[in-house]
Parts: sequence; structure tokens; C-alpha cells
Amino acid sequence: MKWLNKDVLYTVIFGTETPAGRRFDLALILAILLSMVVLLLDSIGSIRAQYGPVLYWLEWAFTLLFTLEFVLRVYCAQSRLGYLRSFYGIIDLLAVLPTYLAILMPGASFLLMVRLLRVLRVFRVLKLLRYVDEANLLLRSLNQSRRKILVFFSTLFILVTLFGSLLYVVEGPENGFTSIPTSIYWAIVTITTVGFGDITPQTWLGRGIAAVTMLMGYAIIAVPTGIITAELGREMRKEYSRRHCPQCDRSGHERDAKFCNHCGGELEPQNISEA
Repeated sequence: MKWLNKDVLYTVIFGTETPAGRRFDLALILAILLSMVVLLLDSIGSIRAQYGPVLYWLEWAFTLLFTLEFVLRVYCAQSRLGYLRSFYGIIDLLAVLPTYLAILMPGASFLLMVRLLRVLRVFRVLKLLRYVDEANLLLRSLNQSRRKILVFFSTLFILVTLFGSLLYVVEGPENGFTSIPTSIYWAIVTITTVGFGDITPQTWLGRGIAAVTMLMGYAIIAVPTGIITAELGREMRKEYSRRHCPQCDRSGHERDAKFCNHCGGELEPQNISEA
């Protein structure tokens, strides 16, 4: 059959350039959103008490639908192992696995685990990222900036440890700073400008250190934003430079452009992304 052909399935499931591929993506997005509505309604006690059986069978219908989608993706993927190890492959598996695992844990002692598995169905919403180019662009930007962000958080950890230790010495247990971990907790909520107020310094020296901590929080809170913004701009420039005009070989075209902005020649359609 035509629809069982791997190339045809790959074009429809992984591609968005064909009408069939776009219809498949729209149908799948609608199914994901509806499954999330079912999950949200199932978490409301009064609705679950009245419509529990209906919600149960709707959940199983969505689970079987996403299971079929997952199997088809594995079947037609150009690299099956690559797909299973990919971010989206893991998310696709998490979208269906909790419902099946809950069957194996029907005992009363496992009720908390079953509840957790049911909540894990919220991972289905992450499947939407596949169909939003801007979300994929943001994910690539975060991946490119991961080392800089790691260095930033390492520095931040050193700072909160330093300020927390200072407050532990200056204020002491009598003012709520009962241990260094508790003092580090205070430093974290202070430097992130949250400031719960459950622990506050009482001495003038402690308040001075707290003031420096708060000012430093305002100074460094924009650092990760700048890092991600810079990588996001770099990725956006890459998106513009990937498409070349077959007539003049100039790059720098938008992703949805159909004609070259230099010579007016028709651009080739973008390639289907790899699985």
C-alpha cells in the first residue's frame, strides 16, 4: 500500500512541506491539546467523580493514537536509533509510557506512583515544540549557550555560598541563620530578588551584607539573558544564511521566502528536517 511506504510516511510525518504533512501536523497538535484538556479535567475531583469513565476511555483513545504515531515514527525514521535517542523521541515515548505503566501498578500501595505517572502525561505538550520553528531555534540557542550558562551558575553558586557563610558568622542561630545551608538558602532567595522574608538579618553588619547581596542580584540577573540573546541572534543569522539562490548563489534569505531578494530568482524549497 502507498501509505505503508517508508518514504511516503517519512514525508508526511516528519515533513511539513506537503499538504498531507501539514494536515498531519495540525491533526496531531489538535490531539495533543485535547489530551491535555482531558488531563486537566481529570485532575478536578468533581468532574472526575461525574465523568470519570468517559475521561478514562478518552485517555486510552489518545494513548493508543500517540502509540501508533510513535510506532510509525520509529518505522519510517531514517535513523531509528538516532530518533529514539533524540529529544523528541524521548518525549514521544514519555507521552505514552505512563498510561501503560499505570496498568502494572494497580495496588493501593502504589497510588502515589500512579498519580505521578498520570501527571507525567503533561510531557505530551512538549511534543508541540516539534511543530514550532521558533521553539526549535530557541532550543538550539540554549544548547549553544549551555557552557556559558554553566560557568555563570557555578560563579553564582560560589557567591551564594560566600554570602551565606558570612551571614551565618555575623548573624548566628539566634537570628534565624541556624546553619550554613540555611544561610545559603537565604542568599539564594535574596540574590534572585525573591526575598521571602522568613529569615532576615538583624545586625547592621548583616543588613549591609544583605544590601550588597541584593544589589549584586540586580546586577547579575541579566547575565544569562544576555548570553541566550547573543546565541539566539547567532542562530537566527545562521537560519538566514542556510538558503542559497540557485541563480546567483547569494545567501541570507528568510525561511519562508520563495524568491531571491537579490536577483528575484525562484528559491528551492527547504529540505525536510532529519528525524
